[in-house]
Amino acid sequence: MTIEEIRELIQTVCATGVAELEVQRGENRVWIKRTVGVVTQEIHVPAQHTSAAHAQAAPAPVTPAPESVTVAAPQAAPPPGSPDLTDPSLEVVKSPIVGTFYEAPAPGSPAFVSVGDAIKPGKILCIIESMKLMNEIEAEISGTIVKRLVDNGQPVEYGEALYLVKPN
Repeated sequence: MTIEEIRELIQTVCATGVAELEVQRGENRVWIKRTVGVVTQEIHVPAQHTSAAHAQAAPAPVTPAPESVTVAAPQAAPPPGSPDLTDPSLEVVKSPIVGTFYEAPAPGSPAFVSVGDAIKPGKILCIIESMKLMNEIEAEISGTIVKRLVDNGQPVEYGEALYLVKPN
């Protein structure tokens, strides 16, 4: 399954309001679950075999997705004044490295950014500690912070969503 196919599945989940979708092709499985307007994904890929016999094996047959889809009950409407987290114009700021997320330069210090803050390229958003090094993560776009998606002190993976930003 290609990244483009996974992106299309995510867009389908967002567009249709389906709460959860799982697609399996051979040993590859993609599970997409929509929670509070945020799409999360879990991808299971079997371990790669290094022998030449396995490298030249034919690809697994494609299993079509089930024709019927169960749709969960509609989610409660967000409170008035809260941002629409399903807005397709929102940009996601992702972690460029694996490490521990910190919202402030030191314990007890104010956070680098908060929800509602305007940001521009170069603005420090957070720190990710990796291998005892403190890496400042800077904004690459201009906009307004809509939501912080991780908690202070939480471990993060490469590519994990950290913030939602409404671009200017």
